[in-house]
Amino acid sequence: MNRAFWLWGILFALWMLLSGELSIDHRLLLGFGLATCTLAVWVALRTGTLDRESVPVHLVGRGVGYLLWLAWEIFRSNLRVARIILAPRLRLDPRIVHFQASQRTDLGRFIYANSITLTPGTVTTGIVGDDFEVHAIVGSEVDGSEENDMNRRVATLEGEGDRRAGGSR
Repeated sequence: MNRAFWLWGILFALWMLLSGELSIDHRLLLGFGLATCTLAVWVALRTGTLDRESVPVHLVGRGVGYLLWLAWEIFRSNLRVARIILAPRLRLDPRIVHFQASQRTDLGRFIYANSITLTPGTVTTGIVGDDFEVHAIVGSEVDGSEENDMNRRVATLEGEGDRRAGGSR
């Protein structure tokens, strides 16, 4: 039931933000927002879709630190890719590499795969179980250390810590 309140609060805050009407003077509009959010949460409760992965409020505290770290990694990768583009003498060496993930949940694997894809120069092209197939623009720069760090941080975000080392094969 706690997740239902979180979901309702998040939906209503989003509705208020997107509606642009933050004053009590628009009672009808507020009423529609309250009714719509309540109906959406009721449907989610009735269908049984409110679980740990559909409303991951448990990640909020650790997620802020992870997002800051990910933003820094994206910035660093942008600089590397810009260097590749601006220096024509640097050779591209595209390669498919495999990494072993240590996340136990689908949400953890989803966050890990998208974190890899958000980082310029790499794209997650496939996932089979714990095996992640990643395309890298410069394969020689992918030694597994950054992916191990990301893997460990996502596992910590997920609440697993260093359950398994993970890494490239």
